[in-house]
Amino acid sequence: MLQRDLLAQVEATASGQFPFAGILGCIDSRVPPEVVFDQGIGDIFSARIAGNFANTDFIGSFEFATKLAGAKLIVVLGHTECGAIKGAADNAQLGNLTHTLSNLMPAVYSVTDVQGERNSSNAAFVTSVAEENVRLNVRALFTRSAILHDLVEAEQIKIVGAMHDVSTGRVSFLS
Repeated sequence: MLQRDLLAQVEATASGQFPFAGILGCIDSRVPPEVVFDQGIGDIFSARIAGNFANTDFIGSFEFATKLAGAKLIVVLGHTECGAIKGAADNAQLGNLTHTLSNLMPAVYSVTDVQGERNSSNAAFVTSVAEENVRLNVRALFTRSAILHDLVEAEQIKIVGAMHDVSTGRVSFLS
C-alpha cells in the first residue's frame, strides 16, 4: 500500500477531478474499490450497489465518467462470498431487496454447468454466478450505452471484469 497524504489529495482535487477509471462494485464492506486497488482521493469513480449490476443510473454515471471526465477504464468488480449473489441464488424475498436481487437473476439462470444444488450452500455455484454476473454487466455497459459502445469501438476506453477474493485480497481479471 502506498503512503498517502489525504489532506494534500483533498487540496489537490478541490478545483477539479480527473479519475483515470470507474469501478462498478458491490456495497460489501470487505471490497472498497479505493482500498482494493490502492487508490487515493480523486483517482477513481466508485459506484457501488449490492451485486454490482449496471442499471440505467450507473450506466449514465459511467457515460459521464468516460465521455465528460476522461476516465479510460471501467472495471466491473465482483467478489467471492457475495451476500447479494447468495440471496439471488436462494431467491430471497425482503422488501426492496427483492427487486435489487432480481437484477442478478440472469446470472443465476445462466449458470448451468455446476454440479450440486443451485443455491447459496453450493460454493462453486455461488462463485460461478458471481463471475457470470460480472461478465453480463461488462456486456450490459457495452450494449446498453451507445456512448460507451462508441468509446470502446474507438479504443478510447476499455471495459473489463474482475473478481476480488475476500479471503486473499487478490483481484483476478476475467477474460
